[in-house]
Amino acid sequence: MKRVGTGVAVLAALCGLYTGYRWLWMTTGWTWPFVVDDITMPSLDSIVGALFDPVQTDGQTLLSLLVESSLFTAREAALGFAMGSIVGFALGAVIARFVVLQRGLMPYVVASQTIPILAIAPMVVVGLGNIEIAGWTPTDWLRVSVISAYLTFFPVTVNTVRGLQSADPRAVELMRSYASNEWGIFWKLRLPSALPYLFGAFRVAATVSVVGAIIGELPSSIQDGLGGAIINFNQYYVLNPQNLWATNLAAAALGIAFFLVVVAVERLVVHRPPERFA
Repeated sequence: MKRVGTGVAVLAALCGLYTGYRWLWMTTGWTWPFVVDDITMPSLDSIVGALFDPVQTDGQTLLSLLVESSLFTAREAALGFAMGSIVGFALGAVIARFVVLQRGLMPYVVASQTIPILAIAPMVVVGLGNIEIAGWTPTDWLRVSVISAYLTFFPVTVNTVRGLQSADPRAVELMRSYASNEWGIFWKLRLPSALPYLFGAFRVAATVSVVGAIIGELPSSIQDGLGGAIINFNQYYVLNPQNLWATNLAAAALGIAFFLVVVAVERLVVHRPPERFA
């Protein structure tokens, strides 16, 4: 209850700060760092009210549209999160096992994240669309999931290496003295020691998977997800700025939902707080 109350208090403070900033700048006429008006900073009540206004010819409200778009993007992000986590964990386990790979392969893993995702997304989405495997071509949303996985694997890889190497050397030597092989040490000692680090990476990866899914939707011209909604409402921003603001809030809410799911699973799996491993 304390954490829920704290979250509500922080949300109320942010809303008050937004409303107060908007009122003060509009009242005094200040123009730094930007002009504040109904276009640059629409009021919170107009954003909430826009959720119940129809945005489709069939009368569909903005709230209904954002819920459907969020579910579509959530499917892409969930698959991307799963693929990126599996690849990241496997790659991190191999790097942690062989020290020479940590020096030879890790720099390239880091360098892969320096390439702008907006430059990679079109190449991956369009390129995978030209691949045919036994008459099967990946669908649009599957190709978008690859972009999400690309952003997800990096934090998982880095924290997997750190976590697997965090096992107490004395415990490792003790298990070896009992004739335990490397596979047994991995499952019984290294992996349990790495769980706090892994879930720390999963929390980060859960949010960036949503970002990757939204970005991946842009070059694929998918209109069913949040990326398509952002492009659509961005074109009519001057007329209805509150629609784009509401879409951004929906994307943020989706990222928070993914984060909370990981936190809930962490509480079931990890019985010791990660702070004790710092």
